[in-house]
Amino acid sequence: MTDLSLLVEAAAYICAIWSFFVFIVQSIGISRIFASCSYRPRPPVTPSLPKDQVPHVTIIRPVKGLEPELYHCLASTFHLDYPLDKLTVYLCVSEKTDPAYPVLLKLAQDYRQFDVRVFVEHDDPLLHGSAGHVDNLGPNPKIRNVSRAYREAKGDIIWMIDCNIWVGKGTAGRMVDKLLGLRHDGKQGQPYKFVHMLPLVVDTVSLWGSPSPQSENETLLSSSSPTSEGGLPTYLSRNDNTLLARIRNHGGGRLDEMFMATTHAKFYSAINTVGIAPCIVGKSNMFRKSHLDTLTDPAQNPSLPAHKTPHPTGIDYFSNYICEDHLIGDLLFRSKLPGLKNHGLVFGDLAVQPTAGMSVASYIGRRVRWLRARKWTVITATLVEPGVESLLCCAYCAFALTTIPWFHERWGVPQTWAAMGWIWLATVALWVMGDWFTYRRLHAGHSTEVDERTPGFARGTSNRGGAPGRSFFLEWIPAWVGREVLALPIWTWAVLLGATVNWRGNKFLVRMDMSVVEYDKPRTQKLSAVRSGVPSPNGGVRSRSNNRQD
Repeated sequence: MTDLSLLVEAAAYICAIWSFFVFIVQSIGISRIFASCSYRPRPPVTPSLPKDQVPHVTIIRPVKGLEPELYHCLASTFHLDYPLDKLTVYLCVSEKTDPAYPVLLKLAQDYRQFDVRVFVEHDDPLLHGSAGHVDNLGPNPKIRNVSRAYREAKGDIIWMIDCNIWVGKGTAGRMVDKLLGLRHDGKQGQPYKFVHMLPLVVDTVSLWGSPSPQSENETLLSSSSPTSEGGLPTYLSRNDNTLLARIRNHGGGRLDEMFMATTHAKFYSAINTVGIAPCIVGKSNMFRKSHLDTLTDPAQNPSLPAHKTPHPTGIDYFSNYICEDHLIGDLLFRSKLPGLKNHGLVFGDLAVQPTAGMSVASYIGRRVRWLRARKWTVITATLVEPGVESLLCCAYCAFALTTIPWFHERWGVPQTWAAMGWIWLATVALWVMGDWFTYRRLHAGHSTEVDERTPGFARGTSNRGGAPGRSFFLEWIPAWVGREVLALPIWTWAVLLGATVNWRGNKFLVRMDMSVVEYDKPRTQKLSAVRSGVPSPNGGVRSRSNNRQD
């Protein structure tokens, strides 16, 4: 056997091991999804406890612009089955000129029986007061948005929920149950440091004709949707006369819906089932303020390097990063807190995100931002990501089966290109069916607690008034193929060909130490940020811009 043949066979064995590993991980994820999303979850324990034993929860919701169904998503916070006097809701916006600000005022008025408050970043005394300074925090717009709400939180439990997320009525109790280790049998389970939810995107726009009744009446014309002079939402006011135009202007929502209900859901569920590494997204996360305050204080956490300058603690610690959700989870995951487990995914409850009017270009931009923001935080996972996608992973499998002698000798697998092509098609077909059943299970809404206040996009396809199901050949397969074909080009562009991201109206340069610098800052500030560094949460060096405290 020649050296080249040995190399080819060695590569085949590596491909076999990798593809087998990916198939096993997918199987774990799919099994967990079917086990947890096939029935209504049990009522939570926490709300039924004596009042003095029910922990107070501060819900913080950062808001930026008019997201689809914004009012319904934020209103879900006020429909939770949790003692009213044990909930505090903080709605956060950067400035009063934000188009979402009137919606927040309306919510505060409609639910004035709650402990609810609207925070405006431009009124934060830390940033704009007589003793404050705009550079007291780093450039991360989300951290700047929620900083005051976090500092003024009531109680110890913080629940951060993005503004475009809808949550079910029993979610708060089950999140607290998981965090505290409360069980239905009355026994005390092991509490967690951090709990979170599986996100699910629901596209509310029809690509094949006029909007469906559910989308038109309940989603597209909601009180939170920006409208044109003719009364239609602005994202339907574009020139959508042809099918191609509709796909170009609105198809990104289907691609995002597909990604979140297949590839992302399978691996997110699998990794959090095994619990070998922190795997979170910042959609709906709950943790203890006391833990984060302690672990971000060098005086109390010896694993953090000492700082010569004053250093903010708590959530402000991460203001120089754009990937704060992962860094918070990673810090809690790595830190030793006796008696507590690391991360707990609340299986069955979904963080539902409605979307509408997302163009294909917007979807690509969103995926590029995700990858660039996270590539230096989880670099190994980022580098191997193309290998977990269907088209490439199935090619690995087909190459291995038609190259390794054992399969030819024992099973008679031909060692030809034609055989490799047929095996690739067969494994892709199996992958398609796994994704189809996983997608249908997640979007069916079997685990959703539906009542008269549940909006149509959150009901699922199996409940009355819910979103219509996707046709397998006309809608689902085109979206699946589009998502899979775009995966590798998006990864290549994001990981290998750039380091800037556009987020919340700002452009950032993501540096190798995971810090970010505002791209449109004056050159002198950029140079200052590059030349002055302070230790990062995992021991690296991160930048500081001008007098910004970090």
